[in-house]
Amino acid sequence: MTDVSAPRRCILTIHAHPDDEASKGAPTLARYRAEGVHTVLVCCTGGEEGDLQNPSLREPGQPFHGLTPEQEKVKMAELRPIELAESAAVIGFAEVTMLGYRDSGMLDSEANANPACFHMAPMDEAVGRLVAIIRRTRPQVIITYSDDQSGYPHPDHVKVHDISLVAFERAGDPDWYPDAGEAYQPAKMYYTLWSKVRLMAIHEAMLRLRGTSPYDERWLDRASQDDRITTRLDVGAYMWARSGALRAHATQVDPSESWWFGLSDDELAEAYPFEDWVLAHSHVGFVPEGETEDDLFVGIDLAIGVSA
Repeated sequence: MTDVSAPRRCILTIHAHPDDEASKGAPTLARYRAEGVHTVLVCCTGGEEGDLQNPSLREPGQPFHGLTPEQEKVKMAELRPIELAESAAVIGFAEVTMLGYRDSGMLDSEANANPACFHMAPMDEAVGRLVAIIRRTRPQVIITYSDDQSGYPHPDHVKVHDISLVAFERAGDPDWYPDAGEAYQPAKMYYTLWSKVRLMAIHEAMLRLRGTSPYDERWLDRASQDDRITTRLDVGAYMWARSGALRAHATQVDPSESWWFGLSDDELAEAYPFEDWVLAHSHVGFVPEGETEDDLFVGIDLAIGVSA
């Protein structure tokens, strides 16, 4: 069943942990929210296994000062939902929904074997939870992680991709999860992608403006996937959403780290004002070879009768 009708334009983006929404697509979602699109964030886990990445929070007067490793874990679980709420407010999400699983930690870790973690969740159960959210919010566009996660094969990131792919199709099939709401088929699914052209533009701008760059050979020698890019959005005016959302995740992001904040928002926009996406699945047609979309809703507004 293909039904792309909906009373409003809506994008649903799926992430593994609090802070992923800040590092992947924050300017894009801020742009669409400013244009009146209903933006939905689905966060699959609570991020309980995150390590403290900001050493300043261990200084006197800061929340992690004097804590044992066990106490740090408790404090981390307490703070990450607060940070997520602050980040989502910066980006402007209309709705934030937790899928309800525990952070799985890295592969083969003790946390990865926890029966409550996302990695251990039965596929049909996890897909069913996501399908219920899709049917309730009725997004035309879904954003999720790529099928190629060789650069960072975190179990939760892999599972985000896996359940997204299945939920995209099952949401429109009334035979699946009949108690999860009326069947509804999203029109498009996009994959996130950190393009090589973007990395090189930032690297060169850092060398020019700062004299040094945090991108070493491990990054510069990575194989390019830029040939997969179908969609390039101009988000230069919304770089503040990325930097503000990252800073909201104070436990996970060191504000003095040049990898994240080596360029100001204006400098970043000048170096590379775009975010790049891969149109992976579509019920309204694919991008012709040699062309590039400049809007995630290309082909959808006409189909659903909603003006851009």
